[in-house]
Amino acid sequence: MGEDISILFKNEFGISFHWKGKKGKIQVIFRETGFLLTLEEIKSFQKKVLNVEAQQCCENCHQSRNCKSLLLKTPSEKIDLAVSLDELDFINELLGATIFKLELQQYLELCAN
Repeated sequence: MGEDISILFKNEFGISFHWKGKKGKIQVIFRETGFLLTLEEIKSFQKKVLNVEAQQCCENCHQSRNCKSLLLKTPSEKIDLAVSLDELDFINELLGATIFKLELQQYLELCAN
């Protein structure tokens, strides 16, 4: 499988990569869930993560960073994920780094031409 993919970013929570031969879509995997997304869909997903991060956890919660009390809308309108603030941080890092790498690749390809 390693020869069939080109890794964009990996952290302790997930991974993003291109399937070789499918450059228009990026596979983003975390929490045993995979999403095959375009760059614009990844950007939209990251906005949803940032919107959820702005929400407050339950009052007087002693496990606010680990409590899976936040509902994250995914690129699939039929799937939402219950996540914690810690998980949101990892998801945001994964999506943000993926966006950065993809935009850097586009820029370098543009400069090469």
